[in-house]
Amino acid sequence: MENLALIDSFSEFKDDKLIDRVTLMAILEDVFRNALKKKFGSDENFDIIINPDKGDMEIWQRRVIVADDDLDLDHLEITLTDARKIEPDFEIGEEVSEEVKLVDLGRRAILALRQNLISKIHEHDNTNLYKQFKDLIGEIYTAEVHHVRPRVVILLDDDGNEIVLPKEKQIPSDFFRKGDNVRGIIESVELKGNKPQIIMSRTSELFLEKLFEQEIPEVFDGLIMVKKVVRIPGEKAKVAVDSYDDRIDPVGACVGMKGSRIHGIVRELGNENIDVINFTDNIQLLITRALSPAKVSSIKINEETKRAEVFLKLEEVSKAIGRGGHNIRLAGQLTGYELDVIREGSTVENDDDVELTEFSDEIDAWIIEEFAKIGLDTARSILGQNVNDLVRRTDLEEETILDVMRILKEEFEG
Repeated sequence: MENLALIDSFSEFKDDKLIDRVTLMAILEDVFRNALKKKFGSDENFDIIINPDKGDMEIWQRRVIVADDDLDLDHLEITLTDARKIEPDFEIGEEVSEEVKLVDLGRRAILALRQNLISKIHEHDNTNLYKQFKDLIGEIYTAEVHHVRPRVVILLDDDGNEIVLPKEKQIPSDFFRKGDNVRGIIESVELKGNKPQIIMSRTSELFLEKLFEQEIPEVFDGLIMVKKVVRIPGEKAKVAVDSYDDRIDPVGACVGMKGSRIHGIVRELGNENIDVINFTDNIQLLITRALSPAKVSSIKINEETKRAEVFLKLEEVSKAIGRGGHNIRLAGQLTGYELDVIREGSTVENDDDVELTEFSDEIDAWIIEEFAKIGLDTARSILGQNVNDLVRRTDLEEETILDVMRILKEEFEG
């Protein structure tokens, strides 16, 4: 029973691992064969018998009996005298099977066995974990915050697996405390040494797409398709949806009555503003829908350069561009076209208007950028605005705006 006792001592850590008894026995055999190779130079004449039900194991060495005066004795052979100590009626040429006790391998070999076994089980666990999470890439996963660090949040799932949520994969407004449950998608699984590193993301477009699948039954059932998702995490997103069934309004089904269906998704994403639009193969119509809430007057498309000139009334320009330029940037990404906003009634050359960048020697670049964010990039477009309205729509002080208007007026009065 010595071998059985040693096996039990080796497998004492098994209960904490996701490993079945049969697999453990297979690992045990591999470990013991490596030990035999190290001690005897080969394991070819050894039989290892494992009983996974009882958890016991026997090692038997097979050797051929040779004469006592054979000077070239190797590990495959045994002298007649030694053989007859096992069984008195053995003869030269016969094969002897003798049980090897683990204790006979020596204390150092047994310690090495144990260390090798632990290493093999960790390797098995890591391989299984890698395969398990590789299959989950692109799927929503929930885990609990274990530790919050400046550049990363460490999460643990129900099985104690560690999942990494880097700062750049977090929504800017995300704030986590220890014990919080966090949802995201498994974005990648990387091997760091022998250990898999599981990366979660909350900023991926796929996360938003999967949230639609999870929260909206028609998307889950395949009645509504999410054709494309673009987003600026935590700020704004645009989702193009379509349906095979003309009786289903895909936008209405996704948004729900008074936004009831999409509200949970918006809340999950830190109040990210989500525009849901009807997908169409008509690129002019798609661009028009993508620039919502702005009302587009007309569009001129260049298929070769993938650019489109979008003509809008002056009061619609700032809506098309959106706060921080988010709306037009996402509309471009959604449609695959570079969008140029043209104020209706003006030409590309802007007649006698002057680009605001022409005043860069008198007006700071960051001030010009503030006006550009709300779609005002020429002198006349700013002069036609109400000062109080500009204060409200930009991060500029009234004094700064008045100073800019003075500079612009001098250009035309001069």
